Amino acid sequence: MKYKQFEETISASRMSRYLRGCNGDTRKAMRLYRENLRLSQQMFTIVSCFEISLRNAIDKELTKKFGDEWLRDFVLSGGIFDNSKFDRTNKIILKAYKGLSSNYTHFKLIAEMEFGIWKYMFSNPQYKATGRCLLNIFPNKPKSTPSDHYDNSFIFNELDKINKLRNRIAHHEPICFQRSTDIVDLTYVTQQYTRIKTLFSWMDIDFKALVYGLDQFNKCCNKINSI
Repeated sequence: MKYKQFEETISASRMSRYLRGCNGDTRKAMRLYRENLRLSQQMFTIVSCFEISLRNAIDKELTKKFGDEWLRDFVLSGGIFDNSKFDRTNKIILKAYKGLSSNYTHFKLIAEMEFGIWKYMFSNPQYKATGRCLLNIFPNKPKSTPSDHYDNSFIFNELDKINKLRNRIAHHEPICFQRSTDIVDLTYVTQQYTRIKTLFSWMDIDFKALVYGLDQFNKCCNKINSI
């Protein structure tokens, strides 16, 4: 496809950043756009594996403490999240529960939850309300020291960074540039990739075995760096 047609299809405003990043070389700009899509696909796959692993670990831990229907019970009248402190969380879960209607099962309700619900399980109000037990899903997490606190707030912040990456990809934002510039730089996405691998190891999950045949992150980065 000629660049003019490519630009008309994707939009000039979207392609302008790629064009500037490639010093006006239209062929390289098209290639960079495509390689960014491949990198985004790759990272969304990794994030998806992490999100499923995280929610299943949280579900397992809270099922042990609160029973098989803990998520539904939390938002029904008198439940843990039936409180003004958890208004937004409660509304999201309750809406999903009511939407399932007669098709409700605990596992369908779990699957309806967005990444943000699992992230906020580590915010102080939710963490305290659920019995301060959720750090148990990270058995290999380093112990906190006076200078480094690996507590629920730390986990929340780590998950927030991953959630932001997920949202950037979902909204078709490029991840191959240095933030707020036209400079091709994979530092940001590499940091998130490393962050996810670290959290997998803290959860005692073999990252390489889990994503066997799926992890092409380094190959995607090498292609972008070769442009």
